[in-house]
Amino acid sequence: MKTKISYLMFGSILFASAAMTFAPIDNFEVIEGHSIEFKSKDPSGSFKKLDGTIAFDDANLADSKFNLSIEVASINTGNGMMNKKAQIDEWFDEAKYPTIKFKSTKVEKVGSTYQITGNITMKGITKEYVIPAMKSKEGKKLVFKGTFYVDRLEFKVGHKSDVVPAKMKIIYSIPAEQK
Repeated sequence: MKTKISYLMFGSILFASAAMTFAPIDNFEVIEGHSIEFKSKDPSGSFKKLDGTIAFDDANLADSKFNLSIEVASINTGNGMMNKKAQIDEWFDEAKYPTIKFKSTKVEKVGSTYQITGNITMKGITKEYVIPAMKSKEGKKLVFKGTFYVDRLEFKVGHKSDVVPAKMKIIYSIPAEQK
């Protein structure tokens, strides 16, 4: 009798853990209201067009994914001539590489912050970055915010310069609504 109960308990636990493993993850789409800013003493600005999807579940971070794309032509430095120059082949080469992409490979929670590890692809070069994020929730909408640095020279964006720093501070806010 004890053996039957043990098998039943083991089966129940196994079924419950399998059900949790295969629980559907929430899918979100990036919506208006986002901001992707880059800051340095010169230049500073933002990208106005961001698209993407986020699969996210606090209870299932192993299956959470970020897949984002920034339109290079949407750069806004506040100076039309500088915006055009940023798109030439020396800088972002918008004609050949019209988007900057981020695709996550791992999402972890460390304290109250998320660490989103993933690949940034810019000008055909892919580098792994760990991006910190704070998350807030408003109904069916999630907002991820954070700050990190990108070394533009790793991606061959521009050249070494005393005027334009290699490390650019990126400040972002990405709202996403559940599909």
